[in-house]
This record gives sequence, structure tokens and C-alpha cells, in this order.
Amino acid sequence: MHMPAAMMNFHRSFLARQTSPSKMAIRFMTNKAFDVFINHRGIDTKRTIATLLYDHLSRLNLQPFLDNKNMKPGDKLFDNIDNAIRNSKIGVTVFSPNYCQSYFCLHELALIMESKKKVIPIFCDIKPSQLRVENNRVPAKDFQRFKLALEQAKYTVGLTFDSLNGNWSDVVTSASEIVIESLIEMESEEQMFKRLD
Repeated sequence: MHMPAAMMNFHRSFLARQTSPSKMAIRFMTNKAFDVFINHRGIDTKRTIATLLYDHLSRLNLQPFLDNKNMKPGDKLFDNIDNAIRNSKIGVTVFSPNYCQSYFCLHELALIMESKKKVIPIFCDIKPSQLRVENNRVPAKDFQRFKLALEQAKYTVGLTFDSLNGNWSDVVTSASEIVIESLIEMESEEQMFKRLD
């Protein structure tokens, strides 16, 4: 799959705006901005789709966030992840068989949904109907919040991937193209609103 010429041209101009010296200085003085936050269950997908997607988006000069790539020892886990989500434009959620067993995954998903970010689900080795928040696995105060976020996300059109029969390159390329198309749409809408002001 190759990126269409119009998309490639937008991508180049988008990158030029993102890496201008003044924007770079602003990024480092405040919370760092990211193009995409990759929400995933580490034991299922960190060494496969999550890292492959992070590396692919990085090679395209986008700013993805993946916990083990963007955080270092001594960083405060919740503070850094919550800030990364709030300062990301898009969320990619990689659902997998053990996803709902993780408090952190569900917390991140809830924050992404509450922040009204566009979410691109990837259903890796699991069907949306198989995703459930188990009441006994999360604190009672978070159960409804996590359940609502999961319901919203699993009824969002996404990519499906079977790791036994699928091609990793194809799913990473497809997800990257959707991320780029979404960023293009967001940039176009932002430009349109600026013209209206």
C-alpha cells in the first residue's frame, strides 16, 4: 500500500508546521504534544503490534506515545500517561484477549473517551462482543466509567486482526493510514475554523 500523492503532500506540510523551531520550543516548555496515544495491553501486544505501529508512525515523523518508548525510570506513571492522553490528538486502542484484565488499560481508555478524542480501535485476536469489564476486577468507583468507555469504543468501527493468519505489515500500514487521514481531517477542520474567525 502506498500513500496517495495528496496525502503525502499534506503529510509533508503538516510535518513542516509541526517541527518549526517555535513550536518545538513551546512543546518542551509545556506538556509535550503527541499526534497519537497507543493504548494497549503490554503482555499481549507490546512486542508486536503496539511497537510496530509506534516505530512506523515515528518513521513517518509523527509523534506517537507508547509508554515504554516515551517514559523513563522515575517518571510518575499516572501523571505522564494522563498528560500524554490529554495532549494527544488521536487514540489508537489495541484490544486483545487480556486487555480488560488491566486497570491501566481501562483507565487510559476511559480518559481517552472522556477527552472526546477520536479513537481508532484495533481488535487483535478478539471480537468486540468478547470485551467486558468484570465487576470484581476493578474498583467499584471506576466500574461504570470503565464500562461506558468500553461500550463506546467497541461500537466504533475499527480494524480486526488475527495474529495467526494476518500480515503484521498490513495492519500496521492500515492503522497508520487511518491515523494520517484523521490528522488531515482534524487539520482541515482547524484551518476552516480559523478562516471563519
